[in-house]
Amino acid sequence: MFDPVLIIPARMAASRLPGKPLADIGGEPMIVHVWRRACEAAIGPVFVAADSQDIVDAIERAGGRAVLTDPSHASGSDRVYEALCALDRGGRHDIVVNVQGDLPTIEPAHIRACLAPLADQSVDVATLAAEIGQPPERNDENIVKMIGAAIAPGRWRALYFTRAAAPWGDGPLLHHIGLYAWRRAALARFVSLPVSALEARERLEQLRALEANMRIDGVLVDAVPLGVDTPADLARARQLMGTS
Repeated sequence: MFDPVLIIPARMAASRLPGKPLADIGGEPMIVHVWRRACEAAIGPVFVAADSQDIVDAIERAGGRAVLTDPSHASGSDRVYEALCALDRGGRHDIVVNVQGDLPTIEPAHIRACLAPLADQSVDVATLAAEIGQPPERNDENIVKMIGAAIAPGRWRALYFTRAAAPWGDGPLLHHIGLYAWRRAALARFVSLPVSALEARERLEQLRALEANMRIDGVLVDAVPLGVDTPADLARARQLMGTS
C-alpha cells in the first residue's frame, strides 16, 4: 500500500511568462487551479513548493498548504525534494508525486494513473505519455517524445526521451507529459547526482535518471494537458477553461 504525497513546484522567474504561477485564469491564480486538480486526485496530501511568498499566500488564501523553498533551485525536482524534507521529516510518505505547476488542465484521473507502475518494485519512477495525433507535433522540439519498450497494454519501460522525432519509421510517437511519481529513495538519489551529459544536451532532466540506470515506466493517457509557458498558452488556457 502506497502513502503518496503530492508536491507542486512553482517559481515566479519563468523566462517566457514571468510570474506565471499567479497568472489569472477565471479570477484565480493558475497555481490554485493546479492545486485544486491535484487535490481532486484524492491520493494523498497536496502541497505547493514555492520560490515566492506571494505564491504561498495565494495557496493559503485558497485553503491550501505551501512551503517557501530556495529560489535558486535549478529544477523542479530539487524544489520538490527540499519541500519534502521540510514537510515530512519522519519519512512517512514513500511516494512523491511531482505535479508541474503550469498544467491547469491536468485531469485528476491522470494524476492517479501515474501510481500504477509503482506496484512493480523494480520501477523507480512513473510518468505519463499520450499518443501524438497531429503531424506537425512529431517534429516540434518543444514536444518531448518518450521512446519505450511496450511491456503491457498502455504501458512502456522508458528507454530514452528526446526532442527529436523518434523512433524512426512507421508507428506512433509518444508525447511525454512531465508528471512524475517517484519512490522517495529514488528522488533522494536523483537530486544528489550531477547533471548528466545527455540531460545537458537535450535539456531534459529525466535523462539523468536513465543514465544512472534508474527505471522509468510510462502510462498511456488519452489527452495531453495544456502546459502554460507563453502568453499565447495562457490565452488558450483561459479559452479552454471557459474564462476568456
